[in-house]
Amino acid sequence: MSNIIYIGYEFKVTPLQPGVEILIAELGYAGFESFVETETGVTAYIQKEEWNESILEDIQILNSEEFEISFTFNEIEQTNWNKEWENNFNPIVVDAMCSVRAPFHEKPDTTFDIVIEPKMSFGTGHHETTHMMIQHILKNDVANKSVLDMGCGTGVLAILAEIKGAKPIDAVDYDNWCYLNSIENVARNNCNHITVIEGDASVLKDKKYDVIIANINRNILLQDMETYASCLNKKGTLFLSGFYNDDIPVIKAACKTNNLELQSQLERNNWVALEFNK
Repeated sequence: MSNIIYIGYEFKVTPLQPGVEILIAELGYAGFESFVETETGVTAYIQKEEWNESILEDIQILNSEEFEISFTFNEIEQTNWNKEWENNFNPIVVDAMCSVRAPFHEKPDTTFDIVIEPKMSFGTGHHETTHMMIQHILKNDVANKSVLDMGCGTGVLAILAEIKGAKPIDAVDYDNWCYLNSIENVARNNCNHITVIEGDASVLKDKKYDVIIANINRNILLQDMETYASCLNKKGTLFLSGFYNDDIPVIKAACKTNNLELQSQLERNNWVALEFNK
């Protein structure tokens, strides 16, 4: 994979939300595979072999009068990506208990220490949703419980679950880059109970879990809610994030239909992470 070349688009979006969310969704359908939200918008990546000059023609939000969006783009050799994120990836500490850092960062004095190389994958802990999901895991006892990390990104949530004693753990992502990156990070953190799986909710057939962590987006969560509920053991816990405060009613309604009851809620910059029990 070292010879793969990416095209990187730097989008500036006003207003940021829901502009960035809509833009990411439309770019995903167009073939873009990785996204990094920024203070002014989002950076999106697509493999050069999948790119063409008219790639943005069907991105409807770019023609919307409700948003002001500008962009630049350039080629990025994947072999240079590590240098790019090394220059920009700062370690984080969640609730003074859990650190998420790169191998070249000094080890902090925290109870849980996770070392990752995120590359182009989502889930460094910097985004509000990942941050809150880490908080949920920190607050809950997952020792000796079976766990599903759905939409695992870098695998950071699965890794934290194992560090806290969970086993066995499945980490699932449909994106090949996230799948490969999660495998690397699982090995880097000496995890022995995590199985990384490439795919979507269809790979969950006949599987059962005590805890399900799903940090994706509202539409995918609603689409797959019945699957999550059927995979959750009795008295199991479902953690959901990847959506906004305004989305809570529709998420709660879908969970209620599947006999899932809201237990707790975290909010960070209008993003939310909910805990449901079966």
